[in-house]
Amino acid sequence: MAETEIRTKTEHLLEHLASVFEEGAIRSGALDAVRSMLNALHPAEIAHLLETLPPARRELVWELVDSENDGEVLVHLGDEIRASLIREMDTEELLSAIRDLDLDDLADFIQDLPAQVMAETLEAMDKQDRHRLESVLSYPEDSAGGLMNTDTITVRANVTLDVVLRYLRRHGELPEATDNLIVVNRFDKYLGILPLSVLVASELDNTVAEVMNQGIEPIPADMKAGGVAKRFEDLDLITAPVVDENGRLLGRITIDDVVDLIREEAEHAAVTPMTGPTEEDLFAPIWPSTRRRAVWLGINLATAFLASWVIGRFEGALQQLVTLAVLMPIVASMGGIAGTQTMTVVIRAQALGQVASSSLRWLFLKEISVSLLNGLLWALVVALIAVWWFGNDQIGGIIALAMIINLLNAGLVGMVLPLIMRRMGIDPAVAGATILTTFTDVVGYASFLGLATLLIVRHHT
Repeated sequence: MAETEIRTKTEHLLEHLASVFEEGAIRSGALDAVRSMLNALHPAEIAHLLETLPPARRELVWELVDSENDGEVLVHLGDEIRASLIREMDTEELLSAIRDLDLDDLADFIQDLPAQVMAETLEAMDKQDRHRLESVLSYPEDSAGGLMNTDTITVRANVTLDVVLRYLRRHGELPEATDNLIVVNRFDKYLGILPLSVLVASELDNTVAEVMNQGIEPIPADMKAGGVAKRFEDLDLITAPVVDENGRLLGRITIDDVVDLIREEAEHAAVTPMTGPTEEDLFAPIWPSTRRRAVWLGINLATAFLASWVIGRFEGALQQLVTLAVLMPIVASMGGIAGTQTMTVVIRAQALGQVASSSLRWLFLKEISVSLLNGLLWALVVALIAVWWFGNDQIGGIIALAMIINLLNAGLVGMVLPLIMRRMGIDPAVAGATILTTFTDVVGYASFLGLATLLIVRHHT
């Protein structure tokens, strides 16, 4: 469902809720109208509404949601809000809410459930479903195995299409987003797919082997989520089979899971890197939000003190030439912007799978060349402005040289930092800006003030 449509419906209901929450309106029975309007919405719309409400009103509206919708609404909520609602639900409510969920949806948050609810849920499952759920949970959440659903329909290659059609009629309802059947051998090893369009358009006495598509490569269960999204984008897939390291079919990934993944990554990328965790509830209590943000403010403060310490090492130069204090923020600022440009390009390329080890040398030389050329261009501009402003050729030459040094440093750090952080398992989109700014500030101040100390201050003394 379109995000704009969800927002429009939510805004209409919020306007109605505003009048309901006015003094005396709740006692007048207006909540009955709200309950009716609320449960006419899609679970995703209800989830979006809950995310727009402060905690007290959110709890009241959650109580108005029909119990049969609880599970689907929980699936569409962010982790933090879902966890807060789960904490307020008793065991019976939770078991009722998750009873009819698809296994891939249940796998998304079963580990957030209380231990008793988790145990009872697993115990209530039949052996096959329990094994399927454990299979999904055995893979990281950001992998193909963690994204997959186990509700697949498989057929053998040696049967006729007539047999397949009769099998489907007996099977009854097909799983959601089924656009093809998966062809396997008797050991469940993946062989290909049988598109439903081919099935209904082919002669019934043809065998599956004669008409199946063997050109669709299955997705390895350990493939990263970003690779899965790129595969769907490149091949315009609706569903894709997932296999283990031996080629044995484990399940399938559907387009709705990929859309959710892309949306989450987009929201993640939209958050300013310096703010920290991207899953924060806008209406979370004050103390948890304060604690969460304080960590990142502390990191930034530590890096600011480091930059201040570097400036303090050149206190004598600053006392003799106030001009240096006026100009030195320019060098650090230009380095920060240049480094951010390079880092953004590299992170985007990483997300799209465009950074290969064979191309690193070329990318490195290209970014250093870009940084050098920009350094020369803007060093000349800043030098001319500094000479015109202060009438000092030496100051102009020093700031030009410092600018070149720091832009080269920014290009190098902006290129290398995301690669190192990714290798260490750290998301550069979250923590990269803090580290990059530290490097460009420290090198910018040190190069400008250091050169000024060597070439001007010591010469005068």
